[in-house]
Amino acid sequence: MTQLEQSEQRARVAQRLGILGEMTGGIVHDFRNILAIIGSSLALAERHSGDPEKVRAFIGKAQEGVRRGANLTTQLQTFAREQDLGVRVENLNECLKDLELFLKSGAGPEIRIVLELATDTPKCLTDRAQFNAAILNLVINARDALPKGGIIEISTQRWAVNTVTVDAPLPGIYVRVQVKDNGQGMLPEVTRRVFDPFFTTKGEGGTGLGLPQVSAFMRLINGHVSIASEWGVGTTVSLFFPSGETDGHGPASN
Repeated sequence: MTQLEQSEQRARVAQRLGILGEMTGGIVHDFRNILAIIGSSLALAERHSGDPEKVRAFIGKAQEGVRRGANLTTQLQTFAREQDLGVRVENLNECLKDLELFLKSGAGPEIRIVLELATDTPKCLTDRAQFNAAILNLVINARDALPKGGIIEISTQRWAVNTVTVDAPLPGIYVRVQVKDNGQGMLPEVTRRVFDPFFTTKGEGGTGLGLPQVSAFMRLINGHVSIASEWGVGTTVSLFFPSGETDGHGPASN
């Protein structure tokens, strides 16, 4: 591995750790809830020690909490230690399902994460570690646009592009992954600059590197990213992942 490759790898590790830091609040809240469920269930089991049926029910709830905590811990470890394996064929629906618990924990209790996954999406070319980082970056941005809570919808759709258009993917078959929020949205002059490195509206603590990193990743895999936002309505970011298919059926982009 060359010195440049080592530097790039260290930068990606730092990016993942930065994302974990951004999501700490929601994850800590989730762990507190898990511990509360376990503690209260065991206390109730002790209180009803003379009723075996109730004891079994309360112990079952405690065990469910333990499993949930173990799953969340595993996802944290996996994401923090994830290695860049290079571009390979992946099922993006499965990637998103694997991230779901982590996304819900990191987004916090006031945010509802909704997955809308199409059943006819082909497998796509992507780097699993960078895909996860991109989705988490987009969810963090959406969460920050929802200070009073709201909904973040993550959807997939098979998408065909048949003509060459400015600011659109090249012709081919893609899987479109959208991250949509119903937050405050952005003004046009802000939307135009969101992919500029170091541009941020978050003030102190904002790096302005999240969306530029997403854009760089999409260029790496010959994909495409676009953003649509309306002040007072919300923001939608669309990622287009090339599938390798060549037929022309499916919804056409406009």
